[in-house]
Amino acid sequence: MADLSAFPITQRWPASNTDVIQLYSFPTPNGVKASIALEEMGLAYEAHKVTLADADVKSDAFLSLNPNNKIPAIIDPNGPDGAPIGLFESGAILIYLAEKSGKLIGDSPAEKYKTIQWLMFQMGGIGPMFGQLGFFYKFAGAEIEDPRPRERYIGEAKRLLNVLNGELADKDWITGSYSIADIAIAPWLGGLDFYEAKEVVGWDDHKHVVAYLDRFLDRPAVQKGLVTPPRD
Repeated sequence: MADLSAFPITQRWPASNTDVIQLYSFPTPNGVKASIALEEMGLAYEAHKVTLADADVKSDAFLSLNPNNKIPAIIDPNGPDGAPIGLFESGAILIYLAEKSGKLIGDSPAEKYKTIQWLMFQMGGIGPMFGQLGFFYKFAGAEIEDPRPRERYIGEAKRLLNVLNGELADKDWITGSYSIADIAIAPWLGGLDFYEAKEVVGWDDHKHVVAYLDRFLDRPAVQKGLVTPPRD
């Protein structure tokens, strides 16, 4: 069994099998990227539920692995040099898992960088913009009388959906082949339901994006990853 004693998080969330990847997460659009990837790649892992409550994500135990107090995070007991490695940031985790498994990151250097390009599109665009849309449209920001923040993020969400819709007009997946870029992008599209914002961004006008999300949700590994770890 691998020795994970150097990771204080394992005291709060003990590992049942220290020889497999330890996932610390919660089923949010960012959190499920890791669980879906692990399922799609067939990597052995153990999921630990870390809620979004301060008692979890701001605990000393969790901060010891991710000082940025955000899920997901992982520990791989079999890291690149044969030693355990801890990682946070969902995009970094996706790249790491893809390179570890040799799956879902393209079959050539050119395909790899195209995949990373669209992964960064999600990390720098869809994630932040959709998140702000949710805040200003559904949550506390919706109480602000000034309409400009809402208009700003509604407009950005529409623009990003248009980019995706054009890119998906002649292919099933964002780079042509299913990849970690799709695993990053699609959960955030589903998040528009949670934000109750599909109508305001003209979701039904983006037929290629609608079909893309349906294809994604039909995948068995996606269906399992979306509920791992379970909320309850």
